[in-house]
Amino acid sequence: MAGVVTLGFLVTLEFAARHYGFAGPVTNQVREVVYAPKSGGLLYAAMALMMVVLTWRERLIAVSAAIGVDIAFFVVRWAAGADTAGGHPFGNGALWVILGLAVIAVTRRTGRERVLLLKGVALALLLMAGRKTGDTWLLITSKTRPTVLDQYVATADHALGNPSWLAGRIVTATGPVGFNFLDFVYGNLAVAAVIAALYQLRHVAVERRFPRHHLVRTFLVIGLVGPAFYMIYPVVGPLFAYGTGTEHWADVSLWAPDMPPSEAWAVADIWPRTLPPVDTPHPMSFDGITPRNCMPSLHTAWATAIFIHSRKGPRPLRFAGTFWLVATLAATLGFGYHYGADLIAGVVFVLTIEAALRAYDRDWDRSGLRLVAYGATVFAALLLSYRFLPLAMAEHPWVSGPLLLLAMVSVIYGYVRTTARWEPKTEPAPRPEPQPELI
Repeated sequence: MAGVVTLGFLVTLEFAARHYGFAGPVTNQVREVVYAPKSGGLLYAAMALMMVVLTWRERLIAVSAAIGVDIAFFVVRWAAGADTAGGHPFGNGALWVILGLAVIAVTRRTGRERVLLLKGVALALLLMAGRKTGDTWLLITSKTRPTVLDQYVATADHALGNPSWLAGRIVTATGPVGFNFLDFVYGNLAVAAVIAALYQLRHVAVERRFPRHHLVRTFLVIGLVGPAFYMIYPVVGPLFAYGTGTEHWADVSLWAPDMPPSEAWAVADIWPRTLPPVDTPHPMSFDGITPRNCMPSLHTAWATAIFIHSRKGPRPLRFAGTFWLVATLAATLGFGYHYGADLIAGVVFVLTIEAALRAYDRDWDRSGLRLVAYGATVFAALLLSYRFLPLAMAEHPWVSGPLLLLAMVSVIYGYVRTTARWEPKTEPAPRPEPQPELI
């Protein structure tokens, strides 16, 4: 059932993309079987997740086969003089190994072993499909939402002190060193997620089963549900709405090489030097290329999910989870990709998703339902307040700002308190009764 629903969603998205004149997720993924992939690192990360179901001997064979296929593809492309612009020289081998193991699972495995191997393959394919689906969603938002609501969010952001403007000036002051460091962290969020997921799934090959809840589930649901709100609440971010789109790195050529300068659409070229004015906001027209992918901040949601799932790991993993969360928040604001209001919505969004997934595993008990309902209510209240009360929030920042933070903290507190009750209680071993001494 899950496979049919997922395939139907991908096919629907493929037709929608074709309607707007570009390739969809299915076409882009099939092309990477032969052509130079645009996401070579992600393909190997997906293969690493799939290998949690394999033995160490099988993992060695899979990695060797992937490297061998990549070398063969590289030699053929070099000999034929094929153009690999826009793609990576590696990654095809990982995809071939994933597809090959799917064939082996169907033809050479039976029973529980077949199911386990197919689950590993599905995990890898879903990770890759999630990336392609996200790219397609972003393009669709730019084509179907000609107006954006940046003025509303920027006005509401005065209640938080306009953190994107402050962070943007700090990143600019650090020069290339600070920018490149944050850019590396921001661009490798998926790598951090795979590391955390591999730790959670490290016993799959021995126990021959997956844990009930793990990070990959949360990542996939965030990527599936989150872009729907881009259609409801289209926002391009301060870098584009209040700047030229070039103050920091923004690979707009990924969407269209002939994209017009963002300053032709921006309210004014003031980010991050001058704060936006406090006046009545209005919907504003924007170009048909820039993704409307700000509300909520899914990078914040994913980084928060990594932080949550790393809490039960060893100290290095807990440190890495904390570091990636802090650095991701700094990058999303400092690069001008998000407003502070986006980040608050992203935290509430991911905690609600996490609560729903864990409540589902517990057959939707009362505490889980209350937590999910409360998180969804707060999330809806945030979006409505950004849309209909931004001017009042900007005019009374010392009231509205703490209220926004308090709403987020209340969801965090509710999540921590509820999930702590769900943890299995460990009872101390009974003490042996003292034996009477023999005289």
